[in-house]
Amino acid sequence: MPSAPFTSNFAQTARAWLRTFVPLPISASRRERIKSCIGALLGLFLTEWISRQTLGGFNPWFVAPMGASAVLLFAVPSSPLAQPWSIIGGNLVAALIGVACARWISDPGLAAATAVALAIALMFQFRCVHPPSGAVAITAVFGGPAVHALGFGFVVVPVLFNSMLLLLMALAFNNLSRRRYPHRPPEPAVQHHTRDVPPTQRVGFTRADLDAALQARGEFLDIEEDDLEAILVAAQLRAYRRRFGNVLCADIMSRDIVTVRPEQPASEASHLLARHRIKALPVVDEHRRLEGIITQSDFFAAQRDTGARRLAGTVRQLMTRAVVTARADQPMVELAQAFSDGGLHHAPVIDEHRHVVGMVTQSDLVAALLKDGAMAAAD
Repeated sequence: MPSAPFTSNFAQTARAWLRTFVPLPISASRRERIKSCIGALLGLFLTEWISRQTLGGFNPWFVAPMGASAVLLFAVPSSPLAQPWSIIGGNLVAALIGVACARWISDPGLAAATAVALAIALMFQFRCVHPPSGAVAITAVFGGPAVHALGFGFVVVPVLFNSMLLLLMALAFNNLSRRRYPHRPPEPAVQHHTRDVPPTQRVGFTRADLDAALQARGEFLDIEEDDLEAILVAAQLRAYRRRFGNVLCADIMSRDIVTVRPEQPASEASHLLARHRIKALPVVDEHRRLEGIITQSDFFAAQRDTGARRLAGTVRQLMTRAVVTARADQPMVELAQAFSDGGLHHAPVIDEHRHVVGMVTQSDLVAALLKDGAMAAAD
């Protein structure tokens, strides 16, 4: 008879193993799920309708694997498996291999298995892995007399034709519904056109660390490396907020703020910048409500455009109207990424009526971090 500890350990191991069969919760919002359903409905319906009107008949002009492709293109459009080259290249490779195996291997079962295996190998090689393409390869083998009669024409019509139509539907729908498709990570807010990575990627883990970890893992992950990196950076920022979330903008901001009015001469604003050794001035109305900001960069740009050593005109003509602002009760860390990767140097602090009550600069942020680091070292 087995001992009780052995039985208990076996039961625990079995339960842990069975729990691996339970899928993780899907993080997609309800809106994204509704978009996916509507996109698949419209995409497949219009693709089939256009195929039928253009080519005539229903079978074989619309191949069943398009349903599986629709799941990827409309439900998970950010997946590497759902990108345009994945569906076009994957389906072309699979159709070619499928037709060749159907012609040259007499046993249908062996032909289908060989076609899928070779298609996977070539999809990896050509960076166009698309799971529904495996069904395309099998369709080329088991599609019946109508498919076999097409020969290698099956690759173009219906496979390439249907794939292109479905891709066009996905491009239209996903972009109209404000999804980034083809999926690419957002470009940094400020690009200096150098080889340097953004500041937030120069500390902690780096892209080289991520690439090395993925290479050591050796598995194909259904996520873009850039997206994975962005998720890890966001997680780091969340952890950072937990540590510094009690430091507010009101704690670090300057309160005695030099401001200018829109109607003042630009030369007066330039003089104030030089006199107070600052780089930006909030532009306010007579009630001290924020209307814009004027910086040294605005003067440099204007001098470059006009070629004049001294600028004529008013502050209103030079100021930037779209201003990134902060609230006095806002956690300091919420500005960290905007100051690092976003190229932000100054953030006017305003109240609920847009009255300027302070200014947070990069220097304020650095001073707060240094003070916190010194206190942590002392502890």
